Amino acid sequence: MTETTEDFLLGGRVRLEQPAVGLRAAIDAVLLAAAIPARAPEAVLELGCGTGAALLCLAARVPGLALHGVELDGGLAEMARRNAGGLGASIVAGDIRGALPACRHAFANPPYWPGGSASPIALRRNAAHEAEAGLEDWAGALARGLVLRGTASMILPAARFGQAAAALRGAGCGSLTMLPLWPRAGVAAKRVILQAIKGGRGPDRLLPGLVLHEADGSFTAAAEAVLRHAQALPQG
Repeated sequence: MTETTEDFLLGGRVRLEQPAVGLRAAIDAVLLAAAIPARAPEAVLELGCGTGAALLCLAARVPGLALHGVELDGGLAEMARRNAGGLGASIVAGDIRGALPACRHAFANPPYWPGGSASPIALRRNAAHEAEAGLEDWAGALARGLVLRGTASMILPAARFGQAAAALRGAGCGSLTMLPLWPRAGVAAKRVILQAIKGGRGPDRLLPGLVLHEADGSFTAAAEAVLRHAQALPQG
């Protein structure tokens, strides 16, 4: 992982050094960050933070947070530290099943699928397919360091929302909300953001969601507000 590129998110608010090939930040990181209902000076934790894209997008929207990240790959963790610069973020190289800091909000973009065909590029393979840690492990890790009534959030394929919801409930989180991400109006959602409250006992909710693209492929005005102008996603 020697060749890197310098890229920018949120209309230039976030500078990101990342590998030229393999695991590269996409809009999922920005969307996930926009869903976290954090307020300064709360502590937030990103699991599997990679180069820190979601963590830094959240910090750009909500200055003054206590930032924590955990990343299995040491090279990516070091890159995340450089990207975080003077924000005072604590980025550690480690397994999500290990010790985690206490926080008010924990979030992750976990590997997309169990098993499946593997990419020859290690970083891409690890991002796409679960290895030793399954979705239940990710849900358990999100919940483990949370204070009571803290939030656990994931972005993942719509096809896995049932399994993810069950995993979050099994980890002691309830009052689930699901926010669909539609590629275009009238098209089935490919991604969803699930969020749950540790110890939550209230009803589950389906949020209005976000249409990402117009018919011509350009971003909708609502998507631009989130992706370029650091607007939060609707919470209800």
